Amino acid sequence: MPADRFPVEVQGRTLELSNLDKVLYPAAGFTKGEVIDYYTRVAPVLLPHLHDRALTRIRYPNGVEGGSFFEKNSPAATPSWVRVETLPAPGSTKGRETIDYVVADDLPTLVWLANLAALELHTPQWKIGAHPDLMVIDLDPGAPASLKQCCQVALLLRERLAADGLDAYPKTSGKKGMQLCCPISGTQSADLVADYARRIAQELERDQPKLIVSRMAKNLRPRKVFIDWSQNSAAKTTVAPYSLRAQQVPSVSAPLTWDEVAAGAAGRRPSARPYTAGEVLDRIEEYGDLLAPLLDPGPALPE
Repeated sequence: MPADRFPVEVQGRTLELSNLDKVLYPAAGFTKGEVIDYYTRVAPVLLPHLHDRALTRIRYPNGVEGGSFFEKNSPAATPSWVRVETLPAPGSTKGRETIDYVVADDLPTLVWLANLAALELHTPQWKIGAHPDLMVIDLDPGAPASLKQCCQVALLLRERLAADGLDAYPKTSGKKGMQLCCPISGTQSADLVADYARRIAQELERDQPKLIVSRMAKNLRPRKVFIDWSQNSAAKTTVAPYSLRAQQVPSVSAPLTWDEVAAGAAGRRPSARPYTAGEVLDRIEEYGDLLAPLLDPGPALPE
């Protein structure tokens, strides 16, 4: 066996790890071994959010400064013990009728994916064979708007959604924006969920036209926060909670408290930068999984 390959046993599964010293985040000196370590340590809170969901990966075999590729189909050398589900491929850019999706239900699968430099993990709002059980609203700031303005919009959305009996839970995107996630009943179609999210976005745009835009045209976005309701389409995915992102540093899509969002909206948060892997692990020690309520069904949306 080459010297840079190491057999390990993870929960009864034998894996071969490789190139653990390879630097995947050059600006931070963060190695593949550290990526695997992060995903291993975050697994207790991450895996429940991946459970039963078709997984799209973004792989960076040469690090975040090298090339990357989206991967939906299971790789050719997928171990036999990895769960693979063949599902319809709505919106496939390659004309596929079905895709053989990997489902990361356990730690060995997560470690195997990390060893493939699958830095980013993205999931749909539905579980396999079911209607959406999540509604996700993406907040994307158009420069010079920033996370501060996203937090302001998030507070408005929280209040509006609460009026319809919906609880919203915030997280950073791990890049420049953030998302609100709402547990819903899992009894309504993706089209209905997207239509509801669009109505709310349009309503808030009418109320706050200098701050909010609900239309996708990029020329409308400068200085405003785009409320992307389309994340609820059956063909769309959103970065999973606790997933790494391919930034200069190993940033993470990190859950927030509403007190932190309020502080961000008021400009009191000390830094608008995303939380990094080490910081997120410390936050889990302090808060546990702030998004645990997403794992239980929520109410139906008003039609």
